[in-house]
Amino acid sequence: MKKQFQAAYVPIGVGTFHMPSAQALFDASKTLLKELNEDTAVPEEMILNTDALGAYLDTLDPDLIILQNLTFANAAYTAEIMHRFRDVPVLLWTLREPVIDGGRLRLNALTGAFSAANTIRQFKNEQFEFIYGSPEEDAVKDTLAKMIRAAKVRFEMKSLKVCAIGHTPQGFGFGRALDNDLLETFGIRQEAIEARELIDLAKSYTDEECEEYLNDALNRTEGLENTPEKNRLDFARLYKAYDEYVKKNNIGAIASRCWPDFFTSFGTPVCSVLAILNDLGVAASCEADMYGAVSMWMGMRLSEKSVFFGDPVSLDEKENTITFWHCGMAACSLARKDTGACVGEHCNRHIGPTMEFGTEASEHATVFRIGRNPDGTFRFFIAEGKALDRPKQFFGTSTVIEMDFSAEMIIHEAVLDGWEPHYAVIYADVADELEMLAHMFRAEVRRY
Repeated sequence: MKKQFQAAYVPIGVGTFHMPSAQALFDASKTLLKELNEDTAVPEEMILNTDALGAYLDTLDPDLIILQNLTFANAAYTAEIMHRFRDVPVLLWTLREPVIDGGRLRLNALTGAFSAANTIRQFKNEQFEFIYGSPEEDAVKDTLAKMIRAAKVRFEMKSLKVCAIGHTPQGFGFGRALDNDLLETFGIRQEAIEARELIDLAKSYTDEECEEYLNDALNRTEGLENTPEKNRLDFARLYKAYDEYVKKNNIGAIASRCWPDFFTSFGTPVCSVLAILNDLGVAASCEADMYGAVSMWMGMRLSEKSVFFGDPVSLDEKENTITFWHCGMAACSLARKDTGACVGEHCNRHIGPTMEFGTEASEHATVFRIGRNPDGTFRFFIAEGKALDRPKQFFGTSTVIEMDFSAEMIIHEAVLDGWEPHYAVIYADVADELEMLAHMFRAEVRRY
């Protein structure tokens, strides 16, 4: 049976403190955690000694530990948890002292947090998360929900299979991923196929075999019927080849070579195929950028929407905006409603179909990239803003992001820090979840 995601609530304390206060908070915490994730494992009673802790831990196979100080508890509790589940992400939740009246210290949970945190750091290399407050507080609910979402993405990555379709073009090696790096750091399995194999497969199809794919694309786009017939039919062949390959091989993300092969060897670009795959839930980057594809996949899982993939091509200091652009492979669902997902031809090669539109406005946007340091370690670029209501800025597809932080400083520092030129633009506020994931993967964080 396939393992299901498990968040485990581990409430620890000792019975010498004020048990009625602890019991009320224990009950409220269980209710909240079940509301946020109905499959959260919870104990029947408060865990008030190490024997009870061991018996409860025997029942768990967690992907997230929510360790709560109900009252003060010494380091032996946390040491046992870390010994058993060293590689499991931890959220340390410390309850607020319920009453300050000059009388008895009812919980002393905050002191327990320091004891637990000291022990966690001795066992774990990655950073853990921490919240302080009671179950009814909005900030507590928000952090718990984000941590559960982030841990679910990490869990899903362990079964993610990605595919590199062809090699990165010369000078684009920043997107090339090694199988072992993806597996060791993220739990992702990578396979590879030459672009010509899918091109040859596409060439083998008849027009009749590809009719349903062409009709699907016509329903998603505006103006595809104006593309020359040969290119239109060859696009449908390519769409069928890619779609069947990812389904047959259970691929969740692809990094596809695009130029020059699909212009020179096939005569039709792959851009619009990648656009539709993104709408179908398969993260698809171009220029064979695997780390870009994985960045997109993470954004899609967190936002439950398609994401934009592109280069930062323009800075407007007065508007505090950065324009992200690419040749024409943005997901159709991202298009402005007044234009729809318009189809045109590639800006340099003058061959279609490619996507040609500006994206719809969004009150929240997160710019994200998994990058690599010169020593091979990973780093996460995270910047927050909103997508403005702007038409297409250049031939291809574009989105204009008004940054929360100084756009000028973001560009200046990103260039000096040697960040890669491809980014995922996620149309949701998921910066906190991405930072939590960075901690889980022991990646450096650069957040704006």
